[in-house]
Amino acid sequence: MFKRLSLFLIAAMLIIALVPVVQAQDGGEMMINCGTDEEVTVIVGTDTVGTQKTLMEEAYAEFEAACPNITIKPLDLPESATDRISLYLQFFEAQSSDIDVLLLDVIWPGDLAEHLLDLAPYMSQEEIDAHFPAIIENNTVDGHLVGIPFYTDAGLLYYRADLLEKYGYDAAPATWEELTEMATAIQEGERAEGNAEFWGYVWQGNAYEGLTCDALEWQWSSSDTRIVNPETGEIEVTDPAWIEMLDMAAGWVGTISPPGVIGYQEEDARNVFQQGNAAFMRNWPYAYSLGSAEDSPIAGLFDATVLPSGAAGHGAATLGGWQIAVSKYSSNPDAAAAVAVFMTSEAQQKHRAIVGSYNPTIGSVYQDAEVLEATPIFGSLYDVFVSTVARPSTVSAPQYNQVSTLYFTAVHSVLSGDEDAETAMTLLELDLAELLGE
Repeated sequence: MFKRLSLFLIAAMLIIALVPVVQAQDGGEMMINCGTDEEVTVIVGTDTVGTQKTLMEEAYAEFEAACPNITIKPLDLPESATDRISLYLQFFEAQSSDIDVLLLDVIWPGDLAEHLLDLAPYMSQEEIDAHFPAIIENNTVDGHLVGIPFYTDAGLLYYRADLLEKYGYDAAPATWEELTEMATAIQEGERAEGNAEFWGYVWQGNAYEGLTCDALEWQWSSSDTRIVNPETGEIEVTDPAWIEMLDMAAGWVGTISPPGVIGYQEEDARNVFQQGNAAFMRNWPYAYSLGSAEDSPIAGLFDATVLPSGAAGHGAATLGGWQIAVSKYSSNPDAAAAVAVFMTSEAQQKHRAIVGSYNPTIGSVYQDAEVLEATPIFGSLYDVFVSTVARPSTVSAPQYNQVSTLYFTAVHSVLSGDEDAETAMTLLELDLAELLGE
């Protein structure tokens, strides 16, 4: 009896040792499960876009302070999502342990599930249920939770409120035609006053996953079609309204958008807008806090809203967001899982929302007074999220990456002037049919 009691006490002490109480960034106390008491190193894929690197490294330091037996080694990831998944596939093909914790785009769980650890056993049901159910469902493949929601995203239209007032506009553009008209007028006016570097509209035009997001917003808002229909599997890329919209977008290049926009990714667009050299920008919510920073030239001069409507009569915002996952080939899965759970915790999501304007996946954080004070835009994001459109990652899995590559390559050929929209989409339809076996 005494022996059993002693073993129980030892086990209890080990559990307590693995779950230290630390001071959270918001001043409260939180429990951190270290996962192991062994000396290990966990290699974490680290984002470098916007404030991400700083925020993630702050979290690493907090985790290491609570779990001094664990060293976190950052691995800087490519900015491009397309390059990022290519890197992951190289690791997985080699069954490499050179990365433990990964950042997953919302479209990747179905394609990469076979290489990822089931994280549900490392979380309580209460922790899982705190996240938006739709994202948990998206990240659950064959009953396995292969990614914990980190933050969610949707495309926004940023606009210079001061310039709209200056040029006599009462509100942000409601349609793509209005955006074209307003961007043209403001660009001409600002250039006439001496800013030769000023542009009407900046966005993501490079041939990568970001262009799939921008183009899908044009397509859905103009035609109610979505590359591949998620219910029927039918290929939807030749609708006349979508083709007309794509021709309009191609017409922006070199007129209201820089000729180099066909090489822009998120940070390229943000840098132009934040330096005060654009009237409008399409980007993700992370750009809000950066534009509002004290040293930002446009602090207090801009706002963000839903993207314009097309011929279908509504706007569209591509659903984005990232998850944290653990490689099945990790040498330290328990410690890696502990890092993943910590990084996606409510305390971390609140801090990231306040400092970086990253959209939480835990619903309660949207009602937090400190969050709403720091990032008022969260109070109006509902209108954005109800107009989201998902990429066809589920219906085309495990071939979504190829589908997207064909799509953004075809769209890019139109933007660059190599093909007209009708020809490019007709050829794309044939390529998709061959890929998907139709």
